[in-house]
Amino acid sequence: MLSVLALTSVVLLGIASQTTAIVVYTSWERHALVGTDVRLSCSFFSWKWTSPDVTFSWHYRPDGAKDSIAIFHYAGGAPYVDNKGPFRDRLEFVGNPSRRDGSILIKNVDFGDNGTFTCDAKNPPDIAGSPSNVRLLVFEKVPVQAGVITGAIIGVVLGLLILIVAIYYLMRFLVARRVFSLSMSKHGKKGKGKEGSQQKQALAVTDPAKLKAAASEKKKQESRREKK
Repeated sequence: MLSVLALTSVVLLGIASQTTAIVVYTSWERHALVGTDVRLSCSFFSWKWTSPDVTFSWHYRPDGAKDSIAIFHYAGGAPYVDNKGPFRDRLEFVGNPSRRDGSILIKNVDFGDNGTFTCDAKNPPDIAGSPSNVRLLVFEKVPVQAGVITGAIIGVVLGLLILIVAIYYLMRFLVARRVFSLSMSKHGKKGKGKEGSQQKQALAVTDPAKLKAAASEKKKQESRREKK
């Protein structure tokens, strides 16, 4: 039983090692203004080294249409552009196949260019995989995207939090400074009170009239003792 399982595992691993797949990546959606140029990016991931026989194919399906048309193909180290379709004289290959980049540039876009563009790539022996789609939306003015709004909201919230923290530490600093000043003033008053009492005692000792009175009082006390 164990030998059968081991043999099955070896067979499955051998099949898996011979089966390769390629993953194609494009943007989800692209926005562009009327009359501008837009780059449609396409790249792929493959476990194999980039083959000299790598190929890229682009198809286009206008909004409302059922079928797509081929508009670009790269093979054998050379790009082939459709010169009869809707993008004749407006499509340029700007990719770098050695870096697995099959991007194209659509020039002077118009509202009629709205639609879905599909990129497919092959890197022999990695030929099994699914194409990737990117939707082009042409506007007179590019709308504000939800991500921009979300980013702005997050920025405002973070700014408020930083402001609250700054105010909190500023208030703590002011309170600590106030407490320190009050403590110093109290110690100063105590010191002044002690100095005043010491000054009074010194004056009392150095006053001549008080010294004479003290001397006479002392003599009276001594005469009383002698009489007794």
